[in-house]
Formats: sequence, structure tokens, C-alpha cells
Amino acid sequence: MRFLFIVPLLCSLSLAAEHVTQYVNPFIGTSNFGATHPGAQYPHGMASVAPFNVAFRAGQENKFEKDQAWNSRVYIHENKFLTGFSHVNLSGVGCPDLGSILLMPTTGALEFDAKKYGSTYHNEQASPGYYRTTLDKYQVDVELSSTLRTGISRYTFPKGQSHILLNLGLGLTNETGGMLKVVSNSEVEGFKMLGTFCYHSEDVRPVYFVAKLSKAAKTAGAWKKMPKYQGVEAEWIGYDDNYKPYKDYRQEVAGDDIGAYFQFDTNEQETITVKLGISYVSIKNARQNLNAEQPGFAFEQTKDKAQQQWQKLLSRVQVKGQPTKKTIFYSALYHSLIHPNIIQDINGDYPLMGQPGIGNTQGKKRYSVYSLWDTNRNLHPLLSLLYPEIQSEMVNSMVAMAKESGWLPKWELLGMETQVMVGDPATVVIADSYLRGIQDFDVIAAYDYAKKAALTLDNNPLRPENKQYTQLGYVPVDDEGKWDGSVSTSLEYYIADWNLAQLAKALDRPQDHQRFLQRAKNYQKLFDSKTGMLRPKYANGQWFSPYDPQLGRNFEPAPGYIEGNAWNYRFYVPHDIPGLINSLGGDQNFIKQLTQTFTTDNFDMANEPDITYPFLFNYVKGEEWRSQQKINQLISTHYHNSPEGIPGNDDAGTLSAWLVFSMMGLYPVSPGDMNYALVTPSFDEISIQLNQAYYAGRTLTLKTQQPPQQAPYIDKMHLNKRELSDYFINHQQLVSGGELIFTLTSKVKK
Repeated sequence: MRFLFIVPLLCSLSLAAEHVTQYVNPFIGTSNFGATHPGAQYPHGMASVAPFNVAFRAGQENKFEKDQAWNSRVYIHENKFLTGFSHVNLSGVGCPDLGSILLMPTTGALEFDAKKYGSTYHNEQASPGYYRTTLDKYQVDVELSSTLRTGISRYTFPKGQSHILLNLGLGLTNETGGMLKVVSNSEVEGFKMLGTFCYHSEDVRPVYFVAKLSKAAKTAGAWKKMPKYQGVEAEWIGYDDNYKPYKDYRQEVAGDDIGAYFQFDTNEQETITVKLGISYVSIKNARQNLNAEQPGFAFEQTKDKAQQQWQKLLSRVQVKGQPTKKTIFYSALYHSLIHPNIIQDINGDYPLMGQPGIGNTQGKKRYSVYSLWDTNRNLHPLLSLLYPEIQSEMVNSMVAMAKESGWLPKWELLGMETQVMVGDPATVVIADSYLRGIQDFDVIAAYDYAKKAALTLDNNPLRPENKQYTQLGYVPVDDEGKWDGSVSTSLEYYIADWNLAQLAKALDRPQDHQRFLQRAKNYQKLFDSKTGMLRPKYANGQWFSPYDPQLGRNFEPAPGYIEGNAWNYRFYVPHDIPGLINSLGGDQNFIKQLTQTFTTDNFDMANEPDITYPFLFNYVKGEEWRSQQKINQLISTHYHNSPEGIPGNDDAGTLSAWLVFSMMGLYPVSPGDMNYALVTPSFDEISIQLNQAYYAGRTLTLKTQQPPQQAPYIDKMHLNKRELSDYFINHQQLVSGGELIFTLTSKVKK
């Protein structure tokens, strides 16, 4: 096996005393396009240190893996050729960026070409806040850990000539260019340019760094790989044939493919530690972050602190059940707590949103990496339930971004709006958070910005199709070359309008409530009674033709839809499932069509619009057992304690959040709707520690009276000894605390 991970049997420990970090397997999701990494990660940390193995493959070192970089993964479990350890990384995203500032220990002759100095590796181990491996080529042991803004690496070298390289040329970002200065023979500083996420032409931004070594190098310097001239690649510069610096060790270089090196004569099993701080503001701030969070080279202390913080957050949910199920549950919860991540420095500085300049949080937190098209559906509702204080900080960051740029974020990265994906998801997150009881933010400003996005007809970056949408009640397919997914975009706008209506009602704005509620019902204009599909339509009211509902199932271009086909979007009106049922001809035809989504293999577990579909059987009395059965099947089929244990791109924690909710036995069918659909929990007992600063209850406990693996169907449910009349439960009921008891049966209850 390529990684070592042992699930300890802790059954003898009490539930409250259990160290749940023992169950996290960071290797889950590092295969099957999951796009996670097993590196050392602090909860919501700006920095992380991850093994970087996507540039080249063992035996194919001359082939640059651009196709792998497109999948935005710094690490792929099947790859066996490692070229360094990156310090700024994304987890579970669909486009390449970051994966930059690579450190690499080597021995023997000094080499700056990554395909030559790269190495295979073995004996991988990972746990929250810690990673280790051994480099085969050099027999160097590598250990990694991190804080919020720094990474720390400990290398154990053999006897002989050893080196530590810092490479700014490799990475996943589509931008090139950087600068570094070797300050001394134990310190280097500089920056690397990042940006053009998903190849969109938004602004680029530098990430600054300062790295310090625990031992002064015998020699140190910088290198720069010159561009090809008349088809001949120029020589590396920065050292002569005897590997002595051209100048002294205070070298400064700039360019696309640059790096620094530090040379040592090491004894057997000698350790050298490197600490590296980052900032998106300045080198000065990167140094300040480093000095504040890593005053020494205390590797063990750093690792312990990271693991303690993970234990503090993860243990807010305690479960009793099978160890394997615990592993996939806590690993999913772990992945749900990586993004969004903080971006402010230790002094509060951060890059302003959508404009040049630096802001200061005045002691608050500022978050970045808002993959909102994905995360609005379940990740933010999950944070609202389990970590409302964190969700509050994230919503406050979103409102602050709007005050700086004039618009709420859509797919924000490092203070830059990438405009990736469709819809108006920030409105959804803000409304859902407020309705769940997270109200310590400037809701009036947030509402005004959401309303601005809903009503601005021209030059609207959040809703670029808003003029047509407002005039027709849908986005027409006529200009499909101008934008993608007319049906998909319309459906996202309906959900945003419905959430805006719910927020207007909560803020006592009845006219706005009715206005946006009516707009949200316009999905009926795209409902085609002949096919039963939500179908693309021209501006003149005619249906798009010829029409193939199967087109797009393999992600080929499909007019009207983005990332899927008509089946994937067929039931995508979660805010009005009863209305959709009526349009489809009633309960029985709805169940028939919903079932066909699965039997015809048109359900995609890795596609966000349809991941709520398995819970929709709960809307028809007597058919709820189908949701219980389907969720159990999907969990056992698609989620495993293995690198391929996530069914696809985790999308900044969205697929992981789906699993966490599903294994707890409840799911938010629609953001803004405070009712959770109930299914069979995966555990004998689930205990959630509620945050009483936001919620009335102290603890919410969910119990099954029979083992779920033996009795997979629900017979009855009681909340605080009162029997529930249907298979939904309100958020406010849950956060009032108490016990939700599931009486299970082995037979289907119709």
C-alpha cells in the first residue's frame, strides 16, 4: 500500500473522551478526481504544506502532465514521482491555481531541473495537521505540519552533501513570474504570481513568502532558467561548475522559472527544519506572520497544536458506530473545514476585494475561496448547524467584500472575482444563514446588495443575463454562445429570488417578498409538459429543438445546461417541490419519473444540482422508504476509506458535506427552507454540541434503537418523546436540543 493509515479501535473509551482525529484519513479523495490533498492542513488555514506530484510521472519525466494540472490537483494518489512540497493549496476545486512555493530536499550533485531532481517515495502517513514520507532517491525522511499562515518542514538527511531547494517555477497556477532574494545562508524571501483561475482573465495577485532554515547553509544562492533561444534551451545560471555561487549568497532573481538553493554537509540522520510564512499583502507581513506563529523551529509543538485544533472542531460531533463508518464520516467533516479559509495576516491586513489596496479587519477574520455555486447547497448550512460562529465570520466577510467591490461574491479567490459558474449563490447563503439564526452581521446592507443583484439589468456581474431573465421570466437559449446553460442559469436565479423573498419576509418587507416569490415561480415557464423536462426556450417563447434530454450526460456541450443534462436538472426546483409534483401530474408520476432518474443512470452523485434528489421521495407519503434505501446505497457505493473514497471533485467540501448530513440522517433539501429531510442515520448515536451563543439547546442527540446495518428503514421517530408526523424536521426544533429517537425496522414501511 502507498499510505499507512490505521483506524484505532477505541470502543473502550467513552464517547466524550474519544480522540476523533484518529479517524481522519486525509488520503480519501486523492484519487477519482476528488482533488483533495493529504498534506498538513490547519482548519481554514491560509497556508498548508502538501506533496506535489502532478508535474511529472516516474518513467515519464519528460512529459509535463498538463491534463493532470487541469484537474487542479497538487497530488494524485496513483502518481509516484514527487517534485516538492507546496505551501499554498486548494482542496477539492475544479480548476487549477495555487499549488505554489515548493520546497524539496535532495542529496548528491546539485540539480535544479525538477524532472531530474524529483523522486519516487514510500512510507506515506497523514493525519490532521501532519504528513510524512521517505524520498527513495535520497533516503530523506520528510515531515510536514502547519499553522494558519505558515508551514514547517523537517527533513532527516543521510550523511553527505545535502540540499534544500525552493522552486517558484512549478505550480498549478496559470500565471508565471516571481521574485526571490537570498537574504542570508539561512533565509530567503520573495513572491510568486497567482491568478487566472479556470483561465478567466481576472486580476492576478502575488503571494509573498519568507522562509528560514534551522541551520545555516555552507553555500546558498539563486537560480534562473533562461528561455529557449533559437530552439536551444539556455543554461541554468546562478552557480559555476564547482557549484559555487557567482556572487555571494545575497542573490536576487526574477522571472518565470527561478529558485533558491541551500547546500549542507550533513551527518547521518541529521535534521534540518524549514519554516515558511506567507502573506497576500507583503514580504514584511509574511515575516511578521512567520515570527508570530513560528518563533522557533518547534516542529512537534506545531504539529500538536494543529491536531488539538482539529480535535476541538471535529469533536463537536461525536458518533457511536462501526469504525469504518466513523472514518469516512470524520474524514468528510475534516474536508468540510478547509475552505473557505482565512486570508488576513496576523496584523489584520488583507487584499481588498475588487480593487487595489489593503484593508484591515480590526481583529476580525477575513475569509477567501468562496466556491459558492457548490457550497451554498449544503456546506454553508452544515457550518450554520455545527459551527455557527464560523459561518458568521464567513457571512461577515461576504458582506465586507460587497462593501468594497459593490457586489457580493460569486466565486471569489484571494480577493478576486473569477466569475466561474452561474447563478447568484451569495444571496442564497446570506438568506439561509440569517433564517437559521446567524444574524450578527449587517443584514440590511447584505439585503440591499442582494436586491441590487436581483434588479440591476445591465452590467450585472452576478447576473449577466438579468435583463432577459427579468423581461421574459427565464434566460433564453438564443444567446447560448454568449453564455452557457440558459436553463441552468434560470434555475439558479429562481432559487436566489426565492431566498431573497424569504429574507424580505423576515425583514418585514412584504412587497419585496411577494415580488421575488412570484419571480421564483417562473420556473414553470421552462416546464415542458410533453417531455416533463425543464427545457430551453427561445426568447419568442418557442421550445429549443431538436431536443435530446440525454445530451450532456458525458459533459459534452448541451444547449440549456451546464455540467450535466436535462435529467440532472429535471427536479432542480428545491424551493417548490410540491409545485413541481403538481406539474408532473401528481405523486405517482413524480415518483415514477424520479425513480427513472436513478434506473436510467442519469443521476450523477458528483454533480451538485442533483445531489438533493435522493431525498425528494420524502415529499410523497408512503414513499419515504425510497429515500432511506437510496441514501444507504449511495453512501455504501460512492464513499469509502480509500483514496477514491469521494465520488468526484469534492468542490471545496460540498460532496463531503453531503456525506456528513446524510450519515447524520438529515439533509437541507433547499437552502432557505428550514426543514431537513430525515433518513436513517448511519450510527447508533450522534451527539452534537450546539453553540449556545446562537442556539437555545446545549446538545442534540440522535439515536437509533436498532443497529442501522440490521434495520435500515425508519418505523417511527420521536423528538423529545413526541412522535413526528412526517419525515421532515425544522431547524429551530433541532437547535433547541434534546433527543431525536429513530425506531428502525428491517422491513420497508409503506
